Amino acid sequence: MAGTERDQASGKPHVVIIGGGIAGLAAAFYLRNEPVRVTVLEGSSRIGGKLSVSEVAGVAVDEGAESLYANRRKTTGLVKETGLGERIMSAGVTASAIWTRGAVRQQPDRQFMGVPCDMDGLARSGVLSAAGLDRARQDLVLAPSERDGDVSVAAHVAGRLGQEVVDRLVDPFLAGVFSGRAEDLSFEATLTPLAKAARAHVSLADAAGSLTPPLAPGEKPPPVSVATLDGGFGSLPPALVREVLAAAPDASVRTGASVRALTRTAGGWRLTVGPVTGPEHIDADAVVVAVPAGPASTLLSGISGIAPAVSALADVPYASVAMVTLAYPRAAFPGGLSGRGYAAYRVPAVEKKAVKEVTFTTVKWPHLAGEVEIVRCSLGRFGEEHLLLRDDADLVALATAELAEATGVSGVPVASRVSRWPDALPQYTVGHLERVRRIREAVAAQPGLAVCGALYEGVGAGVCMATARKAADQVLAWLKSDAAARSVAAGV
Repeated sequence: MAGTERDQASGKPHVVIIGGGIAGLAAAFYLRNEPVRVTVLEGSSRIGGKLSVSEVAGVAVDEGAESLYANRRKTTGLVKETGLGERIMSAGVTASAIWTRGAVRQQPDRQFMGVPCDMDGLARSGVLSAAGLDRARQDLVLAPSERDGDVSVAAHVAGRLGQEVVDRLVDPFLAGVFSGRAEDLSFEATLTPLAKAARAHVSLADAAGSLTPPLAPGEKPPPVSVATLDGGFGSLPPALVREVLAAAPDASVRTGASVRALTRTAGGWRLTVGPVTGPEHIDADAVVVAVPAGPASTLLSGISGIAPAVSALADVPYASVAMVTLAYPRAAFPGGLSGRGYAAYRVPAVEKKAVKEVTFTTVKWPHLAGEVEIVRCSLGRFGEEHLLLRDDADLVALATAELAEATGVSGVPVASRVSRWPDALPQYTVGHLERVRRIREAVAAQPGLAVCGALYEGVGAGVCMATARKAADQVLAWLKSDAAARSVAAGV
């Protein structure tokens, strides 16, 4: 096989993974038992990307991503293969509420990604005004909406159900998942199941209803099947590294190794790592690029024949986020937290608050319940970078004041932590799916090159790991075909 960095003793081809976030580490994990030598290069000082855990008031609490969908067997299977299967902990309460129009209100019982299915349930929730509710009901009688190509979430949903549904239900959902705004984000890329269902239904509410189970009178929707790890979801990255190094002693996971350039060579790929004044060159047979859009654009745009398609990467915007984690005495919340019926509430942007989402961590994850209540407050929608320029003390003060206004919590937290995630979440703006299609096609045409991560198919950790599996399979397939072609050429 090609590649001057091949292990001389074993003849293994060398696969280099650029990026040590969850996608890059998962790609290395999927390659650990294959006949390849793996090197992971991470530019920062730590692995794991947006997965990290540290203690608040003596409790291990995630600083970034905290959960996975437990019904995705491939994702939970990966966790079990790392030896962490016994530490998978299911959520206790997953219901969410909305802080709007002066109160924290339960979401409609039947809704899909913020889009209501049942107008009577929507009315009972009190989330919309009377005028907003009347406008939402028009969706049931409006003529079919023309959708020629991709449109923004706001354009399509408001056209069917009215702007108030967008502002008070859908936009808060998108802010929680993407830290984005409905007027910017792609309907096809962010509400994909609904976008597909909407092609078979005139009413958008009916389309949403086709994706949610019907409920008997008084029945509550089934809880969302989510899970975390005892000790924090952030304990997964080091477990992946341990398994990679245990299975493949010739593997390497390096931090502080920024890749500045990626070029084709006669035998494969060459990576330029480190400072201009003292660069290191690493040769590889195959490369997996598992970094955000900006760095990926820099690396890929210099490859002949690929630049036109990947130039769109440079235009993908990112949202920055801060997570303020607070610990309170249990008695600080009037009536307690566990009986409120929800584990989180979202805050519409129209409410003009700094905090966009609050999670009652010790309610959502019962295994963390103890002497203190842990609350995570998420700040930072796309376009609110100025808010995150405030110092930690200011962000804690903002979060505690708004939490008190919404919940009546008294006193000050006994501990706090501010975790900042600059350029954390890619924005799937209108046309995103077409951009991704062009990028993937251009990359697939390059021998031994693949991409993965949050940019492509979804921002959740489980989806990132799924893209890593595809990338690993892609480079393995090419290495196998290349080996076969070389054997034929050699007359073997």
